[in-house]
Amino acid sequence: MSKEKKQKNWNKEGEKQVEKKEENENKKIDTTLGEDEIETSEQIRNLSGFVRYLFLAIAVIGALYHLYILNFNPIDPWVFRSTHLAFGTVLALMLYKGWKTKSNKVSIIDWLLIAVAIFVALYIYINLSQLVFRFGVAPTTMDFIVAALGLLLVLEITRRASGWILPILAFVFILYSFAGPYLPGILNHNGYSLERFATYVYGLDGVFGVTTDVSSKYIILFIIFGAFLQMSGVGQYFIDVAFRIAGGLRGGPAKVAVVSSGLMGMINGTSAGNVVATGSLTIPLMRKTGYRPMFAAATEATASSGGQLLPPIMGAGAFLMAEITGMPYSSIIIAATIPAILYFVSVYFMVDFQAVKSGMVGLSRDRLPNLKKLMKKFYLFTPVVLLIYLLVNGFSVIFAGTVGIVACFILSLFSKENRMGLMKILEALELGMKNAIQLIAIVATAGIIVGVIALTGVGQRFSSMLLTIADNNLLIALIFAMAISIILGMGMPTTAAYAVAASVIAPGLVNLGIEPIIAHMFVFYYAVISAITPPVALAAFAAAGISGTDPMKTSVEAFKIGLAAFIVPFMFFFSPELLLESGTTGSIILAVITALIGVYLLSAAVQGWFFGKTASWYSRIILLGAAIMFMLSGIQTDVIGIILTIALIGIQKFINKSDPRQAVTHEDISASS
Repeated sequence: MSKEKKQKNWNKEGEKQVEKKEENENKKIDTTLGEDEIETSEQIRNLSGFVRYLFLAIAVIGALYHLYILNFNPIDPWVFRSTHLAFGTVLALMLYKGWKTKSNKVSIIDWLLIAVAIFVALYIYINLSQLVFRFGVAPTTMDFIVAALGLLLVLEITRRASGWILPILAFVFILYSFAGPYLPGILNHNGYSLERFATYVYGLDGVFGVTTDVSSKYIILFIIFGAFLQMSGVGQYFIDVAFRIAGGLRGGPAKVAVVSSGLMGMINGTSAGNVVATGSLTIPLMRKTGYRPMFAAATEATASSGGQLLPPIMGAGAFLMAEITGMPYSSIIIAATIPAILYFVSVYFMVDFQAVKSGMVGLSRDRLPNLKKLMKKFYLFTPVVLLIYLLVNGFSVIFAGTVGIVACFILSLFSKENRMGLMKILEALELGMKNAIQLIAIVATAGIIVGVIALTGVGQRFSSMLLTIADNNLLIALIFAMAISIILGMGMPTTAAYAVAASVIAPGLVNLGIEPIIAHMFVFYYAVISAITPPVALAAFAAAGISGTDPMKTSVEAFKIGLAAFIVPFMFFFSPELLLESGTTGSIILAVITALIGVYLLSAAVQGWFFGKTASWYSRIILLGAAIMFMLSGIQTDVIGIILTIALIGIQKFINKSDPRQAVTHEDISASS
């Protein structure tokens, strides 16, 4: 063969190898997180020019101000909370449009409202020593004007940032403050003057109460921490690791969604926001793997909402619970651990059974992130490991969060593509404040509702009603508490939903003799899962928007996938061992094992798959009964659960013998991937 022919063959072979390599590269899954919801909403202004730099400057100053005050120079709580709200208000008015318009310019009306927000904060700062005694008791005319303007600003920025639902609910509570004399039964009260109402609710018992206290100290800190995780590449690393661990399992992308959305939701703090951030990646991947679009959206919504049940951050819920109950933060996250595991184990098996039923397989290795590259960056877990270590060992939440932020910056220096120079640090601080705007508005409006509850005493009346119901049946009282918590939480972000439920429902449960940690964890769970509960399921609606499915049907699907979350609170009420509140080591281990079996059987009942297809209605009922028996702590219930399970296995074998299509394969009875 001539040299020229050989050269041509080599060239052709080389071209084939290049083409093959490009094909393999195209097969790789892009695990980059989708755009944040704040960047894609039509209500967000695309700031430019001087206003863009002004926004950056205010956001950076705001973030640094919070970090400085929290770590080095504590100031009066009311002043700190009012400046915290002022930063959020100014940034919200600059970023969010007040009405539908294609213009991205900040209107004159918005600049006037910004001036009013600054004036309100200055008024509180200058007159603080007098306002402490006057607000809510004997306010002056100027006090009333400032409070009224402040309340209107809070409602307006909440409307812009999160829609009409929460402001409308707050307005209903405001009307209740004045309509009380005309209402019957437990809703009746004497009524209040406009001046007293406005100054009381815009004081330390309302807007600047416990909700804004938690927002200014903890929520803002961990949102900035989340921004540094994202900008330093640590957050992306979590997603890549989740893909590597779960992507190769059957139905891998859905399991990745469960893991990654859970981790991100723990830090994010808003169910719908987390759905948009991670769902833009996971939902299309699940669809490509073979999951129905509706199931993909529902899985993402369920996992994103459940992230707020995960210690150590719990979407800021742990901090709020610690403030309200006065319990140590470490006790709350320890108590929350096992129930959170049960929730995600249930969701995992829901996804796994769906994959088995549909005959799905995992992604091939060449489509997953490179293991060697991931191992080289294993040090990127340091910020979260360090955070957990400091929190568990008694260091303050503020110190632990700040150390986590610094750790993200230091670790970024070891990576060329994610190295944080001055500009990236400024962008991270800006991103933190930008992502905090919605939550600042939400907790302030939740503060209005909490203030009305405290002013009118309606929370105590609900407590009395619960006591009356419990005299007849404690279980009915708990079901009633569950229903009220879900209704109060519908359409509201978790932090606000829990704040309201903790004011209305939790005191009544405590008065029934229930331990405070159990009572508050009970209502917190239902505040979280209200995001996937029809008819107003914000997380499911957000996921439906990405997948292009019917929002209501998607919320029903999410409700089914997250069914365990509706039962788990009753589990730790009847089995306090699951909260590590009582019992010996042996009884706790037994309770956890039987509870895990219970959530497994619950998933099997919902999906209709237990070592083969369980299409018959009676098989599912037996599965559900066995699941509930295992979930309840006690030898007798465990024995009943075992008997029911054995009976169902017998039924399955009988059915499988008569129907070859339902024969149990080796893959079906292998350990779930």
